[in-house]
Amino acid sequence: MRLHGRFIIQISILGFVLIDYVRSNKYTNTWALHIEGGEAVARSLARKHGFIYVDQIMPDYYAFQHRKVAKRSIYPSSYHHRSIVQEANVKWLEQQVVKKRVKRDRYYTSSQNFNRNFNDPKWKDMWYLKRGSGLDMNVMGAWEQGVTGKRVVVTILDDGIEKDHPDLMDNYDPDASFDVNSHDKDPQPHYDYTNENRHGTRCAGEVAAKANNNVCGVGVAYNARIGGVRMLDGDVTDSVEAQSLSLRNNHIDIYSASWGPDDDGRTVDGPATLARKAFYDGITKGRGGRGSIFVWASGNGGRDGDSCNCDGYTNSIYTLSISSATENGNIPWYSEACSSTLATTYSSGSGGERQIVTTDLRKICTVNHTGTSASAPLAAGICALALEANPTLTWRDMQHIVVNTARKANLDPRVWTTNGVGRQVSHSFGFGLMDAGAMVRLARNWTSVPPQHICEIAGSQERNKPIPMNGKLVITLDTDGCKGTPNYVRYLEHVQARITLTADRRGEVVIYLTSPSNTRSTLLARRERDYSREGFNNWAFMTTHNWGEEAEGRWFLQIENGASSFSNAEMRDWVLVLYGTETNPQDMPTTPTTTTTISRNNPKKRHEDGVSRSESSESPVVKTGTHPISNNYPKRIINYPKPKYYDDYNYYGNHQSHENHTCIFETLAKKNNMSTGFDTNGRPAARVHQNLGRSTNSSAEIKDWRLTMYGTEKHPQSQNVSQPVYRKHVNKCPEGTCFECKVGFYKHKDECVATCPEQFYGDIETVVSRRNSSRKTKKEPIFFRQGACNPCNEACNTCKGPDLEDCFQCNKGYELRDNLCRKKLIMNFLDPDMLSFFVWVIILCTSAILLFGVIFIILQARDHRILCWKEKRHLDEGKGKYNGVKSVSEGKKERDHLNVVVRNVHYRHDDNDFMLNRPLPPLPVSHHAVSHHTRHYHPFRT
Repeated sequence: MRLHGRFIIQISILGFVLIDYVRSNKYTNTWALHIEGGEAVARSLARKHGFIYVDQIMPDYYAFQHRKVAKRSIYPSSYHHRSIVQEANVKWLEQQVVKKRVKRDRYYTSSQNFNRNFNDPKWKDMWYLKRGSGLDMNVMGAWEQGVTGKRVVVTILDDGIEKDHPDLMDNYDPDASFDVNSHDKDPQPHYDYTNENRHGTRCAGEVAAKANNNVCGVGVAYNARIGGVRMLDGDVTDSVEAQSLSLRNNHIDIYSASWGPDDDGRTVDGPATLARKAFYDGITKGRGGRGSIFVWASGNGGRDGDSCNCDGYTNSIYTLSISSATENGNIPWYSEACSSTLATTYSSGSGGERQIVTTDLRKICTVNHTGTSASAPLAAGICALALEANPTLTWRDMQHIVVNTARKANLDPRVWTTNGVGRQVSHSFGFGLMDAGAMVRLARNWTSVPPQHICEIAGSQERNKPIPMNGKLVITLDTDGCKGTPNYVRYLEHVQARITLTADRRGEVVIYLTSPSNTRSTLLARRERDYSREGFNNWAFMTTHNWGEEAEGRWFLQIENGASSFSNAEMRDWVLVLYGTETNPQDMPTTPTTTTTISRNNPKKRHEDGVSRSESSESPVVKTGTHPISNNYPKRIINYPKPKYYDDYNYYGNHQSHENHTCIFETLAKKNNMSTGFDTNGRPAARVHQNLGRSTNSSAEIKDWRLTMYGTEKHPQSQNVSQPVYRKHVNKCPEGTCFECKVGFYKHKDECVATCPEQFYGDIETVVSRRNSSRKTKKEPIFFRQGACNPCNEACNTCKGPDLEDCFQCNKGYELRDNLCRKKLIMNFLDPDMLSFFVWVIILCTSAILLFGVIFIILQARDHRILCWKEKRHLDEGKGKYNGVKSVSEGKKERDHLNVVVRNVHYRHDDNDFMLNRPLPPLPVSHHAVSHHTRHYHPFRT
């Protein structure tokens, strides 16, 4: 009983600990820091504060470790970085958290010299490259144009690459390789008996396995340079991902990744702070400003009903998300369907369908590479062929070329729809099967697309809307695509819906987005395994299905709350983000011939990647003809009537078509809104030359001038921007109470203020004018908009909105943790929000121990006959009784007992065997009642 009780208690405590451990983040002993001043300053600060300098992640970003911090902990260690965060050179730091990342293989020369018959032994099995009749990816069509990937560098972000593999060693590029896990330059994988770290080597062979070397098979870009980054064979943190994604981005052209968050149908995860910066630096600074190409496997969670829109890597506008098709054109059982998928390549399927041929660990070959892990490297190889044909392609050019050349081929015909410009698109296959030959032909004659614009439309009027159980919420939003601003989006590329909502069961939420052209995208499908109650916090759902459509018109967001949910969900907030161009990329001029020249001594120009650089640096400029390619796709714009009226700010048209727009120029820059030097009609601004007055000793002359105006189209009040106003202009009412405030002021309690105080934020409210009450005639009420100061979340000292993620500064008693203001830890490790949980755990454990102790004491008392079970001694009432002498009655009883025992024991005298029914003489009876010694009998002694 004692051991059983202790075992139950120990198991209970261990269960509580394991549950808390599994649900919590796994903090490491590594920190990522943004330190200005260079590596020497970083090393000095590490020594000063007891850290170990590990490596440089990106320029000005470094990795530190601390010996006194556990390598794994469910609690952050803020104590050790409190001192270093006070250093002036330290701009940001974050303790790294282990992120679960899984590999996405299946679960359990000139054209005249081109040779169609390679001597590689597995060439005959490479069906996906040589079937013909439109049933392959037309890679041989690119080879026939003399394109094989020369001078293009591809790196595989994975578990390493076997650099001395006989089919890879000739194309191996050490400058495109690194071991992030061990912090050295050798990406050789770790060998074990399971060959678990074969994944990267397999992906590398698909891209750049050498041709005609009588080894294994042939890579898609078999003359490309191939490298590998070993980053999955250890703890994967934000800094590990960022260092891998930003490795030598001016040397590496294409990064291929066949991994991501767990495809279990319940995970919502994506790149963190440093990885997001690495992506942005890649598309703005990589390849000399033209942008790195990131190719990503869409995921293998089909069996678990997962959605790749819950994967922040494939869901990013910076990545080419690649799905899979089987040999027979079917949807593989592991494939995930989502609206962010751009295109498809072949991979494995059912048991009777062939798989992918590639290199394998230990210098051998395999014909069994599977999953979307096999699809992404094939796409990377095809992109390498297009880059050889035109090295000046930008990261957006590559996506446009993929969209324009992908085809339906033999893919499942049941899953396609047609968007507003006539393109066929699918949630399972994107825009279709990649066509290498067509991509090379189009790349040769490609003119870079216009600059990317971004238009954000906030649906602030749709905040905090309930979504009933087994019901739906439909939200409409009218937009003109930020027309009349530098960020006008007319022709769409990517579209995002950044959504914040709560739900008791996240997997029951289904989200659709319908464009003005009536193209419906499934942003989120039902996920049966997702029981999370966390909802979505500003999660960006992305769709590519509106590519080429016009942005202006009415958008519909539909959110459904499934029947298995037992309570309402709530739509907290959402923002529609439109990415695209003002002019039609399809109308860009192109010609069959292309010449490359070097332009010198020209002024600096800002390219569409947002990087200023001089043309005198001998960057190639592609000169093309002027024959335009017309857009032959039919337009299907659905026009909705808009009420005609003027609002309080003289905006003609619908409120929703202008209200809450925030237009942004360049991807994520949000700061390059500059005068373009053109007037409102698109003509060059007039230039004025005028001589100034001259003195006898000096002179000055205006050669050129330009008026640059910075401001907003609307009044700042309508954009929820607080403008500084002198205090003497604050509108105080004579009676001491203000009912309405002038434009530019915010109503706070009973007064009008120029700026909202701490713990409040400025917002726009629509209210009824109190001046209506003075009117004698009954008319419609007059509505107007005015500023109002609303309270921040209790965790925020300053903020931009009511939610926790809107904080700028944390309130007293709170600290910044996981990029949110949270209550300060008790004793630097105990979360106050978990305090009640731990108190109840302690109470329950203590009660269990006390109950066990009481039961144990009671059982012990019964066994030892104490307390209630104590036996009372029966004493003879006769006087003068002596304890050492038996009474007559006791002696008689003892003799009678011995007689019975002895008479029933029989034996033989010879061999001591017992015998039955042998009579014994009667024992003598002592007549002495009192003696100093008690007589003892030993009947068995001889």
